[in-house]
Amino acid sequence: MRIEEEYVKTGYFWLPERDEKKIPGVLTIKNGGNIELEVVGLFDDSIKSLNGDDNLNRIIGHVEKDGLVTLENCFYTNKNISFGGISKSKICVNKVLSGVAYDQNEVVTFNTLSFSVDCLDEWVGISGINVDSDWESRTATISYAPPENISYELDSGMKLEVCFAYTPPSSSSTTESKITQRVYFKLSSDDLRPLSDFAEIAYKLTNFLCFAIDTTVTLKGLSATSKEIQRDCGDGNKYPIPIKVFYPSIPFAEKTPDKNWHRMLFTYGMIKSNALDVFNNWLRAYEIMAPALSLYFSTKNGAQKYLDGKFLALAQGLETYHRRTSGEKLMDSSEFDSLVSTISKSCPEEHAEWLSGRLMHGNEINLGKRLKRIIEPFKDMLGNSKERSKLLRKIVDTRNYLTHYSESLKNNAADGEELWILYQKMEVIFQLHFLKVVGFSDEEIEGVVENCYPLKQKINKI
Repeated sequence: MRIEEEYVKTGYFWLPERDEKKIPGVLTIKNGGNIELEVVGLFDDSIKSLNGDDNLNRIIGHVEKDGLVTLENCFYTNKNISFGGISKSKICVNKVLSGVAYDQNEVVTFNTLSFSVDCLDEWVGISGINVDSDWESRTATISYAPPENISYELDSGMKLEVCFAYTPPSSSSTTESKITQRVYFKLSSDDLRPLSDFAEIAYKLTNFLCFAIDTTVTLKGLSATSKEIQRDCGDGNKYPIPIKVFYPSIPFAEKTPDKNWHRMLFTYGMIKSNALDVFNNWLRAYEIMAPALSLYFSTKNGAQKYLDGKFLALAQGLETYHRRTSGEKLMDSSEFDSLVSTISKSCPEEHAEWLSGRLMHGNEINLGKRLKRIIEPFKDMLGNSKERSKLLRKIVDTRNYLTHYSESLKNNAADGEELWILYQKMEVIFQLHFLKVVGFSDEEIEGVVENCYPLKQKINKI
């Protein structure tokens, strides 16, 4: 996750079951969500603890400005023991819940999780700010009407809202008047759910935006609420206390992307009329082709550092995608079983195990045929028949060479600029299929290709 402001907080920390022993420390959360706690002393200086038997599953703290915090799934990365002097130890923290202190075995559940993502304002493209300038009379009027939140009932039982927060101009300023608007998502559930349920949906939606915006975007500004944790405001009403959430989420890009709407694959405006179906289709796709999605995004979020690795990930991803979405085999299953039975009867007993391994996947079609089936719906966008055949042959030969490094395939495999172009073509094939998966019609896909310059550029590369 993205940490936009430096987070270094000094405070006191203790174990939930030992609140009488508080030790000073510094809690640091770095950009990316990596969390570290440096403490002076140890939470437990017993012989058992000194031998390495520590239970730091949950740590409570009270830090400057933020107040109470709960640190989850902790362990020492550097334990220093000092006899009479000052010693500092470092603790890795998996998750921080800021604004609340949970008991030792208390279950953490929530009703809502709000979050934003890089470039979300540009992707949604809805603003309540209106500027009216009259140059002749030298006047300007700026007005703001907050847009209505947009709600969608997801198949998961949660509600997804596109929300709009804003800050009004300062009344004390005489030289500047500024209104800012921020778009964020809000997931809500009538029933209390563990944070992991919300985080899973947030992760999938972040990947959806990586796909739509066509760059790696990062989760940020997470805040959760629970109907069990409320504040009495003194007016007879109770309000849920917002709990800030920090953890090392993926995908993550060190640099905040700068992406205008016209360089995105598609915007919210293009799916607004059927956005509910699009969101649900995307979330449902993970149930069928999660491995293929993971392989595709590994090439976008930095998990694959080198072009060879990116290419192999996409080749495996396309093969997995077809395997998960098609049951096509070389021959009918009964026919194949009969053939296997016939061959097995003629096989010497000492080679039976070897033959069984060879025949285990004998009814699977090869990568070349899978690729041919995959590009079929979009073949007109990938050149003429000769060009498509050359493309598929090059993908197969390059995959086989980079997998086995057979000298006989070396001259047929792509490298350098040719490999980069091949990789981009494969990325295009994935993107076109993802558009189909979320519900774009053939005409709408053609419109995306026509209006998205980066996509058109990759398709037109020779």
